[in-house]
Amino acid sequence: MKVLIAGGAGFIGSTIASCLLDNGHQPVILDNLVTGRREFCEGRPFYEGDIADTAILDRIFDEHPDVTAVVHCAALIVVPESVERPVHYYRENVAKTLEFVDHLIGKGVTRLLFSSSASIYQPGEDFTVDESSALTALSPYARTKLIVEQMLSDITAATPIKVLSLRYFNPIGSDPKMRTGLQLRSPSHALGKLIEVYREGKPFPVTGVDYPTRDGSGIRDYVHVWDLAGAHLRALEVFDTLPFENGSLAINLGTGTGTTVLEFVEAFNQVADRAVEVGHAPRRPGDSAGAYTRSSRAADLLGWRAEHSVADGIRDSLNWFAQRERILPDLSTR
Repeated sequence: MKVLIAGGAGFIGSTIASCLLDNGHQPVILDNLVTGRREFCEGRPFYEGDIADTAILDRIFDEHPDVTAVVHCAALIVVPESVERPVHYYRENVAKTLEFVDHLIGKGVTRLLFSSSASIYQPGEDFTVDESSALTALSPYARTKLIVEQMLSDITAATPIKVLSLRYFNPIGSDPKMRTGLQLRSPSHALGKLIEVYREGKPFPVTGVDYPTRDGSGIRDYVHVWDLAGAHLRALEVFDTLPFENGSLAINLGTGTGTTVLEFVEAFNQVADRAVEVGHAPRRPGDSAGAYTRSSRAADLLGWRAEHSVADGIRDSLNWFAQRERILPDLSTR
C-alpha cells in the first residue's frame, strides 16, 4: 500500500516510514521541517510543506493518486512550550489539522491514523488507564490532542472518513537499524535529557518528586518507538476490519508496565557505561504524575503487543546518540 505520512521527517513519523518500507509498503512524506529532518527522508518521496497548504496537498495527490491511507504525526509536542505559547499550539495542532482533514476528505481519503497521546487521560488511583478512562488534559499540548480527537469524531460521524486515534504513551529508543532517531538538539522528554546530562557529566534533574507514586517521581509507560511503528503497520493492514463507532476508534499503545522516573534512571545506569547522579527539581508547567495502560485493545484488535523492554529502548537510544552526529552533523556537541 502507499501511505501519506504527515510529519514523516520527525522522530516517530520517520520510524513508521522505515517500518512500512521494511514490510513492502511505500511511504510518502509531508513535513515542514520545523522539527523534522531532511536526512530522514532520503530514498523516500518527500514534499516539504505545511499540512494546511492545499497547493502542496493537491500536488501530492496528483502525483500519488494511489495513496490509500494517511498517518497524521505532524504536531508540536513540548508541554512547557505549550504553556508559554498556547495560541501557537492551538493554531499548529488544531486549526491546521482541521484544514488538513477537510482537504483529505475532498481527495476521497477514507482511512486516517491520528497520532494522539495518553496525556489526555485522567488516571485512576493506581495510575492505570484504558480507552474508557476519564479524559482530562492538563496542558495546552494535551488539550490540543483531546480537541482534535473530539473534532475528528464529529467529522467521522458526518463524512466517509474513518479515524483511528492511536494514543501513545512515552516513546523511547530509535530505529534498530539506526536510520533515524531523536533529532532534537535539546530533547524535552526524560530519556533525551538523561542522555544529554550523561554526555555532559552532569546530574539528572528529576522534575517533581512529590507525586503520589511509590517513590514520589512521575510514572510513565515507556514504549519503544519501533514497537509503535509496528502498531501503525498492523493498524494499516487491518484498518477495514476494525469496529469503528460512527467512524472513529481509539487504541492505547503502551507496554502495560508503569516505570517511575527514578526507576527509569536506575535502568539507565544499569545499561550505560557510567552512572548518572540524580538531582531534584520542581515540576515543570503542565506536567502530570503520568499513567500507564491496562488495556488489551491493541492486542485484541491489532494483534499487537510491545516486544521491546525499557532496557532495549535505552540501549538503542544510546547507540543512536553515539552516531547521530555523523548523520546529523549540525547537532555535534564537540
